[in-house]
Amino acid sequence: MASPNVVPAEWWARDARRNGTGRRNDPTMRQLWSLTCDVTPPSTSDSDTDAFVLCFAGKVARVSLGRVQRLWRREGLRVPQKRRKRRRLGAASNSCTRLSAVRPNHVWTYDFVHDRTEDGRQLKVLTLVDEFTRESLCLHVARHIKARDVIDQLATLFIERGAPTHIRSDNGPEFIANDLRQWLSSMGSSTLFIEPGSPSQNAYIESFNGKLSDELLNLEEFTSLAEARHLAETWRIEYNQIRPHSSLGYRTPAEFAATCAASGTAPLRSASGRAGRRHPNSSDSHRRWINFLEPVSTANGA
Repeated sequence: MASPNVVPAEWWARDARRNGTGRRNDPTMRQLWSLTCDVTPPSTSDSDTDAFVLCFAGKVARVSLGRVQRLWRREGLRVPQKRRKRRRLGAASNSCTRLSAVRPNHVWTYDFVHDRTEDGRQLKVLTLVDEFTRESLCLHVARHIKARDVIDQLATLFIERGAPTHIRSDNGPEFIANDLRQWLSSMGSSTLFIEPGSPSQNAYIESFNGKLSDELLNLEEFTSLAEARHLAETWRIEYNQIRPHSSLGYRTPAEFAATCAASGTAPLRSASGRAGRRHPNSSDSHRRWINFLEPVSTANGA
């Protein structure tokens, strides 16, 4: 804190103008500066620096914006821009951060991915994932998929697994169709529509679609619809039963779902959505994944 016997800041400015740098470089004057301003005085004569230091020390009430900007530019600094406050979890109530899955069959999420066969005809893939277990529940490949086709796929899964509490999706025409929404309501499942243009609110299915594209759609050239369906189902089985996931403690989604079913609860997921991790070399699923890749590596090496 400054001494109670503070010399007015204007005195220092007048002294600098009258005497240049000589008196400010004098040891006695520099000590007096330190006692009154609690700031080390500048060693060169610079009106911009003088004003900035005096303002920083609380001796001058105001410094012009131009002086501050000149000092920032001279020092190679960046003038901070005003930023709006943002919510940590976002404002959308239907996003995966606001309403996250806490047990199997709590929240399912679905979306569409597009590709083409070698003759240029369209392929449309319905992807469906359980957000808690990360299981790929459906990879339905067809030339065209409408709301009635989505209902048919969901009806089959509801018979096998039961109806989820919520289903999250974007605002595609197939998902917001009245027939689909009424059917889901009659089955006891509510729809969670994310905000338009906000795919990050449906992050689980977007992450899954990225893996599907990188590991299958971008690598395979499909000659027919039947071939696309066969390869998609093969990849889905590998994804669920062979490939370990770090977010599940390096277990496969099938192993994690079986553990949850055996315990009757979901004690393995932390609040952040990640399971207790184990070293990948100690996981049986990781060893199966390595064994699965060995033939591919051998073929590539040959």
